[in-house]
Amino acid sequence: MEYPEGLKFTKEHEWVLVEDQVAIIGITEYAEQELGDVVYVELPEVGEKIVKDDPFGAVESVKAVSDIYAPVSGTVVEVNDTLPDSPETINDDPYGDGWLIKVEMTDKDDLKDLMSAEEYAEYVEQQKAEEDGEEESEDEE
Repeated sequence: MEYPEGLKFTKEHEWVLVEDQVAIIGITEYAEQELGDVVYVELPEVGEKIVKDDPFGAVESVKAVSDIYAPVSGTVVEVNDTLPDSPETINDDPYGDGWLIKVEMTDKDDLKDLMSAEEYAEYVEQQKAEEDGEEESEDEE
């Protein structure tokens, strides 16, 4: 699984690439693999304000619908408008063409709460171990 250096990550499995005052936001490879085939994406409009830790959209897959949470607060300045017609791009290239929105941040301090690639990799491994443990205890019942 890939965790590109230079990106920041959330516990809800979003990634952030910062370019000056703009945050490019997407979902991680781990998230898209957990979801399965993405069939629909709901994103905010350009000009909408998003608030850190609040949902700003949703990703629907063949398995489930999942909210996407804002890793930073700010104003949406661009939306990946290829995704409504090609939501599978998220599965094909989550860190590239599968980006979701670009946000002009209101407070760069929001980034302090995010994880580095190394921290996120450890977090995912910990989550997988917990899931494996839960499955084992369910098998024993």
